Amino acid sequence: MLVAVDVGNTNIALGLFSGDALQASYRLHTDPQATADEYAFTVGGMLRGCLPADAAPLGSVLASVVPPLTPIFHQVLDDVCGRPPLVVDAGVKTGVPVKYEPPRDVGADRVVNAVAVQHEYGVPAVIIDFGTGTTFDALNRKAEYIGGAIAPGLEISLDALVARGAKLQKVELRRPPSVIGTNTPNAIQSGLVFGYVAMVEGMVVRFRRELGDDLTVVGTGGLVDVVSRETDAIDHVDRTLTLKGLRLVYERNLGRGDG
Repeated sequence: MLVAVDVGNTNIALGLFSGDALQASYRLHTDPQATADEYAFTVGGMLRGCLPADAAPLGSVLASVVPPLTPIFHQVLDDVCGRPPLVVDAGVKTGVPVKYEPPRDVGADRVVNAVAVQHEYGVPAVIIDFGTGTTFDALNRKAEYIGGAIAPGLEISLDALVARGAKLQKVELRRPPSVIGTNTPNAIQSGLVFGYVAMVEGMVVRFRRELGDDLTVVGTGGLVDVVSRETDAIDHVDRTLTLKGLRLVYERNLGRGDG
């Protein structure tokens, strides 16, 4: 079996694979202030609780864009699985050439997503990840990662708006009754939700001009449902894309995760 962990700025995704099949997945809120003991108790306890008694030996793979938490999760996975995890970084074989400059500037989660999309959906493709930031990542016909675009995420945009607007209040990120908001909360929801839908649709048009009309668009991330429900621009929604990519990277470097 294989334990896959993706540590993001907003959420931590955990997955348990048996062979190619994702048996279970979990999403936790990221707390950079949490101690190693706290994560060992919560995450380590969760993993031990869902693992079969005869699951050993275990493999594990870790991607992290939160440097202070990387060694903490390295230790947690080492303790739970009985051996150190494969950490996705610049020295790891992915099968997807990175043409970004410099390559190290591309977050591990973005590379892992590219690996999963190339395997699951084909190329050319653009991956839209609705997380802390809204990222657009492009794969060309050679299955090369060639770059993308980064925009503020929905929650960051909402937080900034409320912080800078004295009379504005935080609202739930969901579809308002209509585009024309008849009160301030609905007006904020309209600007955020439909504004991001328009951005996504416009960006997909521009990516398609550069990558071709047969471009495949894949959406993922914690807030993907907020936007994907309102547009046909996204061909596939895959909430476990990063975990699938982590499994593929593990297998390309250390073999299967079941022994």
